[in-house]
Amino acid sequence: MVAALAVAAVLAGCAPQPGWSSMRAAPAAIGSPAAGFAPATAPAPESTHVPAPGSWDAVAAPAGYRVVLLTVGDDAPARTLVKAVEDWAAETGADLRTVRADDDMVDGAVRAMDLNPDLIISAGDALVDPLAIVTANHLDRQFLIVGAELAEPTGNVTAVDWTGAAYRGEGLGTAAAYDPASFTPERAGSAVRAGVAAVLTGLRGVVLWVD
Repeated sequence: MVAALAVAAVLAGCAPQPGWSSMRAAPAAIGSPAAGFAPATAPAPESTHVPAPGSWDAVAAPAGYRVVLLTVGDDAPARTLVKAVEDWAAETGADLRTVRADDDMVDGAVRAMDLNPDLIISAGDALVDPLAIVTANHLDRQFLIVGAELAEPTGNVTAVDWTGAAYRGEGLGTAAAYDPASFTPERAGSAVRAGVAAVLTGLRGVVLWVD
């Protein structure tokens, strides 16, 4: 099925970007988080944790960390998140690919996985429902959702939210406190860094709250 989807993408004029030849063991983090980043006891799956501000600053991805940015939409929040991921990748030396999923978001997620990244970062509220389908069926792939979250994430899905974000899909809709203006470059940058630190250090399957 994956091969058929890739062929369909080529025929439609959406040839996938060159990816990496195969999956590899999860790379180790460079550095360690400060006190207050992780809870004292292992968090329950799907729970929300508030890390101490900046407690993720000393954690970095190794150079060449393979990341696919999966994105949809061109609204201001989505553009801010995309820029934050691009800036983070440039600063850390991550090997970044981008997959636009505007035409078919499930197919976009499949194309992202076909590139064999270490991590797929999602930017754009519309991806929440498609990712709820895809992530539960691909537990060997790591996903980071920034500025939104899945209602029932599996252990391979980590999310980072704040007051003003927290979209959880069509069934639950937009949070009452949703505010596009809360998607600032500073907050988006912090969310990306905190989320990547969580994935690299094993704090996965939870929602980080970065207010």
